[in-house]
Parts: sequence; C-alpha cells; structure tokens
Amino acid sequence: MNLIMKMLAAPATVLALWAVSAQAATNDDIAKRLEPVGQVCVTGQECKGMEVAASAGGGDAKTPDSVIAKHCNACHGTGLLNSPKIGDAAAWGERAKKEGGLDGLLAKAISGINAMPPKGTCADCSDADLKGAIEKMSGLK
Repeated sequence: MNLIMKMLAAPATVLALWAVSAQAATNDDIAKRLEPVGQVCVTGQECKGMEVAASAGGGDAKTPDSVIAKHCNACHGTGLLNSPKIGDAAAWGERAKKEGGLDGLLAKAISGINAMPPKGTCADCSDADLKGAIEKMSGLK
C-alpha cells in the first residue's frame, strides 16, 4: 500500500503545483492575453499607433523589382494557375494582344483577373508601380 501511495504522490504534487500556478495569473496578465491583435482604421479618422506602422513600410519608394519580389513572384515566377511567367515574352505578348496592350494588362492588374486579386495583393501600389512591374516582368513597353 505504501508503494502505491508513493507512486500517486508525484502526479498529485505536479497537478497541485500546476493548479496553483494557473490561478496565480493577475487580472493584468489576463487582460494582456485578451488584447486584440489588430485594429481597424478608417480613412480620415485618427488611428493611434499606426503612425509607426505606416512609416515602417518604407514610404512610397517602390521599384519594379521590389514590387515583383514582394507581390508578383509567387505566381508569375512559377506560372501558377496559368499566369504568364516572368520573362516569358511570348505568353505576355499573347496576353497583351488579348487584353488591349500594356494598358489593358494594367487595367486587369488593377481590377484583378481570374485567381489574381485586385492589384495582385499590393493594395498600396500606385498604377505607376503596377505598370513598372508589368513592364519589367513582360518586357513590354
């Protein structure tokens, strides 16, 4: 009987220590764990804390290469879902002919086409940023 008591004592001790530590959380600890992970900001209204996030994004300095690397390469680098591959002039030329040239490709990039979302996931890209990326990927001018 004594051996059984010793065998049960260790798990009971661990369970008791866990229960005590679980109750040791303060209200501040609980409130911190329940804080939202983000916030919604509305254009034209103050949004506290977002000044740092906006400035950390690097401003408006986007090059065609940076736009392609960050937003286009995942699909256009591999031809995912029949997207024209970067540097495949024939595929881009065929797509441009069908859509009305470079301006047609830009319009589709802005509005989205097939599985590609509007602006190809670069919501803060200007039309000029997108056009530069399309020109670089396609070789069209």
